[in-house]
Amino acid sequence: MSNLTARAGIPGTSPDGRDPGTVGSAAVVVDRTARRRARYRKLLVYSLRLVVLVVVVGGWEALTRAEVIESFFWGQPSKIYLQIVDWVVNGTSQGSLWAQIWVTLKEALLGFGLGVVAGVVFGVLLGRVEMLAQVFGPYIKVANSVPRIVLGAVFVVALGLGLVSKVALAFVMVFFAVFFNAFQGTREVNRDLIANAQVLGASQRQVTTQVILPSALTWIIASLHTSFGFAIIGALVGEILGAEQGLGLLISHSQGTFNQNGVFAAMVIIALIALAAEALITVLENRLLSWRPPRLSAATDL
Repeated sequence: MSNLTARAGIPGTSPDGRDPGTVGSAAVVVDRTARRRARYRKLLVYSLRLVVLVVVVGGWEALTRAEVIESFFWGQPSKIYLQIVDWVVNGTSQGSLWAQIWVTLKEALLGFGLGVVAGVVFGVLLGRVEMLAQVFGPYIKVANSVPRIVLGAVFVVALGLGLVSKVALAFVMVFFAVFFNAFQGTREVNRDLIANAQVLGASQRQVTTQVILPSALTWIIASLHTSFGFAIIGALVGEILGAEQGLGLLISHSQGTFNQNGVFAAMVIIALIALAAEALITVLENRLLSWRPPRLSAATDL
């Protein structure tokens, strides 16, 4: 009887004959269960990350104290911590620790910003214009194959020990990472979307800004996660080759004085900066790609 009333469109029943209130309650229960499982999984992931950190750092500390690992060569976590505290309180041999961090961060940010803009512009341009891709493609591949350490040495000699040479190397590191993703993302855009936009009267500029860029945005954002790390590497390599200030110079000075704890302390600071930048890029990604459907699983998140 209930099936007949549902088919007849009698209010108060769902198409399968069930009470809508019951269906809604079941959906709420399922949603709460899914949320609970997601919170449990997140808690489990962070707990396991903490366990891994404790095991690695604790094992490192224990092995150095037992003299299984030579602390002179590999440092010691407790002394690395004390080195960071000493730099914060007393400063470094090059001046304030915060000044060294700011110099490296400024170089990395400038190189990152310029590299992203240039990489997106040239990637989309060459992706859109086949003739340009064929003409400049071989030169871009050759330029990308040049070792960065060689470019760093050239930039330091040609541009000096100051800001410009570090920004130039960071720019090169970022440009190619973003360029190839933007180029490939442009090539992967659905041609039917472009054709439909052109049929509706869209200009080339409108097609680029309203069809191609949004479609290639996933590729571009993906490149940002790795390119900021490249920007930091570029700034550090330039500072190690020759600089007046910066974390790279701090690493070079610590290495020159056989202070391995200082080398690892600078690496810890760099890692914290990279993690903070990754978090900010993830926030940016979630805002720009809010239209993207939820991923099937968070298992692939890094």
